[in-house]
Amino acid sequence: MIGNADLAVVGGGLVGMATARAFLERRPGAGVSVLEKEPELGRHQSGRNSGVVHAGVYYEAGSLKAALCREGRDALLAFADERGVPYAVRGKVIVATSEAELPRLGELRRRAQANGVRGVRTINEAELAEIEPHVRGLLALHVPETAVIDFRAVLAALADDVRERGGEVLLREEVRRVEDLSAQRVVVCAGLQADRLSRGSGYRIAPFRGDFLLVAPPSAELVRGLVYPVPNPAFPFLGVHFTRRIDGAVWAGPNAVPSFARERYRRVSVDPRDAFDLLTSPGLWRLAHRYWRTGAGEVVRDIFLSAAVREMRRYLPDLDRRDVSFGPAGIRAQVLARDGTLVDDFLLERRGRVLHVVNAPSPAATACLAIGSRVVDELLRESGDL
Repeated sequence: MIGNADLAVVGGGLVGMATARAFLERRPGAGVSVLEKEPELGRHQSGRNSGVVHAGVYYEAGSLKAALCREGRDALLAFADERGVPYAVRGKVIVATSEAELPRLGELRRRAQANGVRGVRTINEAELAEIEPHVRGLLALHVPETAVIDFRAVLAALADDVRERGGEVLLREEVRRVEDLSAQRVVVCAGLQADRLSRGSGYRIAPFRGDFLLVAPPSAELVRGLVYPVPNPAFPFLGVHFTRRIDGAVWAGPNAVPSFARERYRRVSVDPRDAFDLLTSPGLWRLAHRYWRTGAGEVVRDIFLSAAVREMRRYLPDLDRRDVSFGPAGIRAQVLARDGTLVDDFLLERRGRVLHVVNAPSPAATACLAIGSRVVDELLRESGDL
């Protein structure tokens, strides 16, 4: 179908599949092909995450992230109900452990309320103990809407939906030049390869590897739901946090360290091309100079498990080091500008019949259905069909 398709989507992750589904919803019977270079779906970002369905706490009111997260969360859970994908609304506490973090906690509450997050409230130590008896902190923000889900199962359900609507999902179909595709419209949702398929955009992917830590029983019983730190607003990574996943397992992390391989997940992996691109990026060196203390802390916790456990005990003082081990890893596609700025919002770029999803950072998994709908809006608006 590719040659005469109404739409070709490059990349079979959550955003790409949601885009294909949204197009078929608007244009029943259209020819849609999803092209995925891997032999299976969910090999990279869409299948390597903690499974958290975010509520919209962190994002500045009025930002695209905030709007798409709120819209996407509700759409995702409705889709999960429709398709029988299990999820659990566990709730989250964002915990301040020092006086210095209290103003930032207050700002998060302001953002959450401005974004329409339901039920969010500031809680004291006694109230925190009722929700998470083993967590210690001065104050916390309780976000009852936060949920967990298996995003691999979501992706599989989206792919089934696309096929049922008449679209095709083609595996082992690597696209090196989007110009070679003859479909009427092309959407590129290439994740870790987005900059290579959007040549000339001026942006470069800086891959950050995140290693998850596994918390085994009995320490796993110290966490009921989700426990997060108060993030540094200047840095788009959250630091040590705990998630009781949909299968009941407790994961901590991930951390965030530069990766010398975009799609290899061993702790020490190097791809010569990826390493060259990273090390010759002016933006990376500017970023490293600006945040070297934060980056050094991430690297130390990545190398020394004892350092990671020490940070984890700020929130869970009863955590037993013997119950913590290294787990799976994921690699995040973070767009980096030449001045060292981490592009923090969703970024779309159109070139003729091709629309590039250049940057789709967290909460892209939560917001995938809303992003897909927004991408289709853009496609149809350009052609005058909206």
